[in-house]
Amino acid sequence: MPDQEARPLIVATAPLTYFQAIVIGILQGITELFPISSLGHSVLVPELLGWDKLVTGQSADESFFLAFLVGLHVATAIALLVYFRRDWADVIAGFFSSIRKRRIDTPAERMAWLLVVGTIPVGIVGLVFEHDLRTIFAKPTAAAIFLTINGLILLAGERLRRRAEVRALVLTHEHHADAGNDVGRDLDTLQLGEGVFIGSAQILALFAGISRSGVTMVAGLLRGLDHEDAMRFSFMLATPIILAAGVYKLPDLLGHDGDHVRGQVLVGSVAAGIAAYLAVRFLDRYFRTRTLTPFAIYCLVVGVGMIVYISAT
Repeated sequence: MPDQEARPLIVATAPLTYFQAIVIGILQGITELFPISSLGHSVLVPELLGWDKLVTGQSADESFFLAFLVGLHVATAIALLVYFRRDWADVIAGFFSSIRKRRIDTPAERMAWLLVVGTIPVGIVGLVFEHDLRTIFAKPTAAAIFLTINGLILLAGERLRRRAEVRALVLTHEHHADAGNDVGRDLDTLQLGEGVFIGSAQILALFAGISRSGVTMVAGLLRGLDHEDAMRFSFMLATPIILAAGVYKLPDLLGHDGDHVRGQVLVGSVAAGIAAYLAVRFLDRYFRTRTLTPFAIYCLVVGVGMIVYISAT
């Protein structure tokens, strides 16, 4: 019999390696909580490392990378829930007790409704505009520009919180000074309208390069909170949004976009969850005595540096 023509062996390769999954997972866990923008870094770091498929996938209508990010978001939210588990237990109990009594009496009840009203604006805007904003702006040049803007926002927040108007706001409410002499009003003195103001700042984080935790902390500082309470309220606000974003996109992971990356999702999610827990533990101690200024400088240096790098390549 004549020899049959040899057929080439086609081997499907995963679009995302396990090494990339671990790197992006750690990056997500840290930058989601540090005020330096996880979305911006998930665009800029792959660009810097030459991982072109990941850069393209970030701004695509549908892609394996978006399915991969679902797991990372859920893992980050779980890490926040675990770290603030006692706070969330009090908040949930306070929510139902306030409904039963039809009034707000305790700090836990007030915190519950501050989180509710603070989450509504970004939830609505995110549902309507998140897809369009991501496909337009989740690109390296735009991310570098917005990261630079993020640095300016952090610097402005630190400057504006020292103005007489903010100091007067603090003095008109119950206030305290922590170990670093960072004077701020008590978190449970916030009015619901102020919760809407702080929560609405999260809308800016729909632009790749603007940090969710950074802008909400700045908004909290402008309402007279100290850095520690501004950070705590920021992370409590972020938890349901991050978790909801992951659950909302779960069909992407379970559908064809998740084919060939589900193992990487598991590994990356574990890395993200551990990194996020360690990040929030670090920041909880850091903001007791320190400010946003180092993060602002980082954003300015990296943002401008990436603009120059991208322009030169």
